[in-house]
Amino acid sequence: MTNLSRLNVIRVLAFSMLLILPATLGAQKRAPILEKIAKTYGLDSWDQIQAIRYTWNLEIPGVLKLAHAWEWEPKTNKVSYEGKDKDGKPVKVTYMRSELSSQPDAVKNEVDPAFINDNYWLLFPFHAYWDTSATVTDQGVHKLPIGNGSAELVSVKYPNEGGYTPGDTWDLYVGKDNRVEQFVYHRGGPKKPSLVTTTWAGYKKAGPLLISTEHRGNADGKPLHLFISDVSVKLTGSDTWRKAQ
Repeated sequence: MTNLSRLNVIRVLAFSMLLILPATLGAQKRAPILEKIAKTYGLDSWDQIQAIRYTWNLEIPGVLKLAHAWEWEPKTNKVSYEGKDKDGKPVKVTYMRSELSSQPDAVKNEVDPAFINDNYWLLFPFHAYWDTSATVTDQGVHKLPIGNGSAELVSVKYPNEGGYTPGDTWDLYVGKDNRVEQFVYHRGGPKKPSLVTTTWAGYKKAGPLLISTEHRGNADGKPLHLFISDVSVKLTGSDTWRKAQ
């Protein structure tokens, strides 16, 4: 695995904001299509999740190979990370995101941005619903960007101010079962990659959550394989980890 700083090569989402949890929504309304999608992925059962484990993996043949192991407790925002530092040495750290300002620079500038990026890949249907700053547009049925077929195109565009890369847009291609089939990411700023297109496949159930574990496609024309492995959840009131199947 290469160092965390090289994540800038492929990080398609790296917001400086704290993760937005459902408790902050209050009475705010979201686009009906987003609610349908989020419910398909287990939104109504989110309060049952005490902790979630997963490993975010990225492979760009001949260029880059990364793996980040995470454990996150949504209710407390406690994060544990296991990986390697910029010199290739093993790193294992646990921190509270509410106390991020008191953490070492490596945690603030490398580990936590990587956590946000990887968590959005894991749970983007939820984040799209929770992130009320985003503008959502249902554009009707469009041809899939990869292969044959068509799906409903739902665009999620973030504002031009705030966050790490303002103006980012996620185009979600949603099937009749309200599952994301493919997506296209358009970066709002000058960093690379500016365009990422991948599939959303390898669906598994982790307790009440539906997780897409396989993403294949390209980043600025270069082949990309991003996948989520070792997913498991712990439900409130239980000490047992339930492995995704």
